[in-house]
Amino acid sequence: MPGGLDKHSWNLTPSEAIRLQEQIRNRVIERPLNRPIRLVAGVDAALSADKDKIVAAAVLLRTDKPWLPDKPTGIGQSLTILEQQYAWADLSFPYIPGLLSFREAPAVLQALAKLRHQPDLVILDAQGQAHPRRAGLASHVGVVSGLPCVGCAKSRLTGHHTACGIEKGCCVDLLDKDGQLIGRVLRTRRAVKPVYVSVGHLVSLEQAAHAILAMTTSYRLPEPTRLAHSLAAKLRLHPPG
Repeated sequence: MPGGLDKHSWNLTPSEAIRLQEQIRNRVIERPLNRPIRLVAGVDAALSADKDKIVAAAVLLRTDKPWLPDKPTGIGQSLTILEQQYAWADLSFPYIPGLLSFREAPAVLQALAKLRHQPDLVILDAQGQAHPRRAGLASHVGVVSGLPCVGCAKSRLTGHHTACGIEKGCCVDLLDKDGQLIGRVLRTRRAVKPVYVSVGHLVSLEQAAHAILAMTTSYRLPEPTRLAHSLAAKLRLHPPG
């Protein structure tokens, strides 16, 4: 994988983790991808049934044809599962809102590293810049791995927005308390709860929203993270050892 933030210790206090998030925020690059997308990885993590381990699942999908994430023609892709990988990590960081990436990122990075093919884009069931310190899991993983990452979360962590239209594809801006743009609220199915899309790393917000729509089929969640969520949910019931 391409290099990003130098590997850091995971043995951190909450205060040290917050300081590291400030470094991550400053290293996030928001810019349009300028190459076609063919391989898209979905990633999700889950707590083991005994609540002492985290499992992360990475599902890599291949599209039927390369597409540019800023082109609406990318919508309606035919997707094929190319490979699936997973990784377990001991749970060593406490549950603290805003610092969940320090619980999940070790396993997520290991699962991504196991992929035999490098993804052109990674979609995580997580926040990116739509985070109190602009450094959610999608940004953390993107900066450390150097991979283009998008956060697509099922719920809002921070920010405010106006009402979103009920038709598929309707969207509104997600703003922080100072009115700064931090994400997009996107309807992926008609009259179904929207998802919260934000930049993780090395992609623009407009492209991130197009990518989520392109990867969404018959469900609310984009296919890569939907499949990763399903795999992680099965694995969590059978931790190693």
